[in-house]
Amino acid sequence: MSTVTQTESKDLAPVSAESLAALLVAKERPPRPSAFSASMTFGWRAILKIKHVPEQLFDVTAFPIMMVLMYTYLFGGALAGSPKEYIQFLLPGILVMSVVMITMYTGVSVNTDIEKGVFDRFRSLPIWRPSTMVGYLLGDALRYTIASIVMLTVGIILGYRPDGGVAGVLAGIALLVAFSFAFSWIWTMFGLMLRSEKSVMGVSMMVIFPLTFLSNVFVDPKTMPGWLQAFVNNSPITHLASAVRGLMAGDWPADEIAWSVGWAALFVLVFGPITMRLYNRK
Repeated sequence: MSTVTQTESKDLAPVSAESLAALLVAKERPPRPSAFSASMTFGWRAILKIKHVPEQLFDVTAFPIMMVLMYTYLFGGALAGSPKEYIQFLLPGILVMSVVMITMYTGVSVNTDIEKGVFDRFRSLPIWRPSTMVGYLLGDALRYTIASIVMLTVGIILGYRPDGGVAGVLAGIALLVAFSFAFSWIWTMFGLMLRSEKSVMGVSMMVIFPLTFLSNVFVDPKTMPGWLQAFVNNSPITHLASAVRGLMAGDWPADEIAWSVGWAALFVLVFGPITMRLYNRK
């Protein structure tokens, strides 16, 4: 027994200052990671968080299924004569609505990490500063894709038939994910500005609900009052829903696609710098 104790004490003996200095000096300092590498690393971190907390997928699985079923059978008969007819118009719109609504959880994740003190460590690392924010958005882009696939699967089971085929569906999803990536910069800003998760969610819902419901997601704006049409026809959600609906129907609505891309670029150009300024000063 004493022999084992003596052996362990030798193994645990303190390292001399010379040996430690030699160890530190002998190796070259690792190169600074590129912006792409750092962003992908933080994106992978966001995906691992989903792996360890799978409950985060409820809002991209259960919530979209509930939305499709509820609105199809609630409004289908009244607005189009039958749920099967209505879902041809509804599904691309409700797809846009659902994915845009879950973008607010990006801000919630940012705010949670701030409260836990994780950002203090991130800011001390020799990395490209925006990579932490871009990583959140890359991880959420996977969630947007999962939600789109789930809703399309349910829609096809209920009778939705995209005339644009696989190419049109993929183009529509790609445009939606790109727009949602840009739109999420708004919520990263709120995640840095506000003090709690509840505040972020409250402000996000105040913005998202009017923006998504006052659009052409459920009905054609032609049936609305003139003053409301003026708002709806110029809403970014209306342009996005029209673009996705057209692509999945086999058309190429160039104007609506251009408007959607323009709105996405505007969100990044305006809210990206504001977010990074807040992050650097937080």
